[in-house]
Amino acid sequence: MSERKSMLAPFRHETFRMLWLATLFSNLGGLVQSVGAGWMMTTLSSSHNMVALVQASTTLPIMLFSLAAGALADNFDRRIVMLVAQVGLMVVSILLAILTVFGLLTPWLLLGFTFLIGCGTALFNPSWQASMGDVVPREDLPGAVTLNSMGFNLMRSVGPAVGGLIVATAGAAAAFALNAVSYIALIFALWRWKPVRVKSQLPREKFGSAMYAGIRYVSLSPHLTTVLFRGFLFGLAAVVILALLPSVANDYVGGGAFVYGTLLGCFGFGAIGGAFLNGRVRERFSNEVIVRIACAIFALCCVGLGLSREVWLSHAVLIPAGACWVLALSLFNVSVQLSTPRWVVGRALALYQTATFGGMALGSWVWGLFADIGGPQLALLCAALVLVFCGAVGLRLPLPAFSSRDLNPLDTFNEPALRLDLRPRSGPILVMIDYRIAQNDIPKFLELMADRRRIRIRDGARQWAVLRDLQEPDLWVESYHVPTWDDYLRHNMRRTKADAENTLALRALHQLAEPPRVHRMIERQTVPLHDDTPLRELPDV
Repeated sequence: MSERKSMLAPFRHETFRMLWLATLFSNLGGLVQSVGAGWMMTTLSSSHNMVALVQASTTLPIMLFSLAAGALADNFDRRIVMLVAQVGLMVVSILLAILTVFGLLTPWLLLGFTFLIGCGTALFNPSWQASMGDVVPREDLPGAVTLNSMGFNLMRSVGPAVGGLIVATAGAAAAFALNAVSYIALIFALWRWKPVRVKSQLPREKFGSAMYAGIRYVSLSPHLTTVLFRGFLFGLAAVVILALLPSVANDYVGGGAFVYGTLLGCFGFGAIGGAFLNGRVRERFSNEVIVRIACAIFALCCVGLGLSREVWLSHAVLIPAGACWVLALSLFNVSVQLSTPRWVVGRALALYQTATFGGMALGSWVWGLFADIGGPQLALLCAALVLVFCGAVGLRLPLPAFSSRDLNPLDTFNEPALRLDLRPRSGPILVMIDYRIAQNDIPKFLELMADRRRIRIRDGARQWAVLRDLQEPDLWVESYHVPTWDDYLRHNMRRTKADAENTLALRALHQLAEPPRVHRMIERQTVPLHDDTPLRELPDV
């Protein structure tokens, strides 16, 4: 069987197999807990909005804290970050089960605990998603993302039904206790995993600077901003089903906790089918066409669920909804991973999750309010309109094709020998690069410089400018600042092989045989002797 026909290629890697199997048990527990929390709220409060807020309280922390978690994922040992998150989640689940057993749970206390569970998920997800590039090679990355989605939805197809059965027979406390136990397998697998460490020559970025660097990179990457915006719109509208399904099960089809679980199970079953169709669908259609189809079918499913009063029909419309859910969200995820270099992938994924889960958190709250005003049917029909809008946005902001650019580090930069005793934090540093450009080549040069500006600022440069000498018009100077010498080294080490295309094109326009001359200067108002005294003569070359 070829890799094209199957998404099973990542299973060739032992570490991926071990982690994937462990996440199955963790996902099962999480889904059982979700059913328990959703149904518990229906017993504690009669408000549709409070029921919807259970979903919102789980997704809101992912919107609020994912960027910080992404900075941790890119600057610390991802395995340790994931272990801390999983242990924290297990502790919260144990406390939730204990409070439920003793009858101490209130609606707002339940929301507080689901918020803490969302915080653990927010900490875990960027490191988990970014680790896929450490576990499998780039060519297997789309398959790994799809398999992760399929694994979650495999559990979604059985987990909610199991959760509904447990809640119906043993109560919500048993569901929360099972979730606590389910973390053990993944904690053990992460403990056993020994990833290869790539030792950095530079100190870690400051936490605030690391978060800003992630925002800067994504904001200067048009393809990524398009993916994030479309993910936000899809999450805003599509979450209506997950947010209001307890109310739909209770009000429209007259079911209990078990029926709610089987409804979620149908959604998960459809998602598994979507995962298996992923590869074939991507071969036949462009990314934009897939998203438009997913939005249109999901909108029809929302309408069908809102109008249905039959148990069998409500179950049936959730199957294609689940397929469209996984097709769209896995496509967004893969697009981000394949369009981002490794040094910032955790933060890019975190911002994607911030956008998508932020949309889900906002949608859960908004659709809950709509349901309180006019019932779940009104909310489902309005969400369908937003999904149609999400598909129509592609006419102006189409989703990009998967990037084929090589985003591996260029690794050609060598730290220059200095004659001044600079400290790593010395600065600010001014860099000036001289080019000799013929008059006929100026339009092409300026076009390349526009791309150069985006690359430089994206990777950390400030105050970028291109200057032309008034007395020697063929002399052009590119200039930019970085705060410290460490930042200058980090800026150059972020260069990718894809960025080298711009450098080579500029050098081809440079008229002199030798490369463009680079001036590296430190700005000084005064001259501290201990910093700026020449140390030694450089050896003759």
